[in-house]
Amino acid sequence: MAIDDGHAIHYTAVQRGTPVFGSDEQVVGKVVEVLDNYREHIMDGVVFETPDGVRRFVDAPEVARTAELGVTLTIPAAEAAVLGPPESGGAMGGTVKRLFGGFRRR
Repeated sequence: MAIDDGHAIHYTAVQRGTPVFGSDEQVVGKVVEVLDNYREHIMDGVVFETPDGVRRFVDAPEVARTAELGVTLTIPAAEAAVLGPPESGGAMGGTVKRLFGGFRRR
């Protein structure tokens, strides 16, 4: 059964607390914040919190869809469960940061 995540929305409209799903449709957590590179107008990634309270960072290339009722990843729940934590003190350490720099938290 497919995830009923509502209509697709721009990543800047994703709300804190939105469920995050692995590609296997398993819930992996809830959105804490979406990070973007405001100079380039592209998403860097998503910080989400797992059901047991661990914060993890997923890079933008692993985000398949942002929608009203959910964020779906391109990786399964098992891979999302071993993602690293967000870097402390400012912007995250994603691929886009290394290429362009300049982030704003959403």
